[in-house]
Amino acid sequence: MTLTFVLNGHPCTAEAPAHWTVLDLLRDGLSLTGTKDGCGEGVCGTCTVLADGRPIRACLVLAAHVRGRALVTVEGLETDGRLDPLQTAFAERGAAQCGFCTPGMLLAAKALLTEDPAPTAQEVREALSGNLCRCTGYAKIVEAVLAAAPGRS
Repeated sequence: MTLTFVLNGHPCTAEAPAHWTVLDLLRDGLSLTGTKDGCGEGVCGTCTVLADGRPIRACLVLAAHVRGRALVTVEGLETDGRLDPLQTAFAERGAAQCGFCTPGMLLAAKALLTEDPAPTAQEVREALSGNLCRCTGYAKIVEAVLAAAPGRS
């Protein structure tokens, strides 16, 4: 099937078998490997991407559902070669250790900060609760999200 959608701010047309998920489309069809394949069951959050600004589990959603939508992956966070403030905050605060969960964390955090530019630490924890990290205690991740929050300056 042919899919036409917006990917990281640019028009995109891609071919995909009907059984492919968004994760398959991104990784295998478009060679965008920033979105990680973790559990394959929608539990870990490593495959989180934004569809029309809302976080989705790319491993659970069929590729056909992106038709006509705007999709953002971790590759789409940087603009004109400049990292998103979230990416900078993660790097500066050591919020990424092994890095496997980082793309999903960044996109879940991006959705939160778009909706609420001044979240509390508890609201950050709640927004990221579906994203699992095996390396950290989440403290540095929460700290990084709060540091990048435009409304908390």
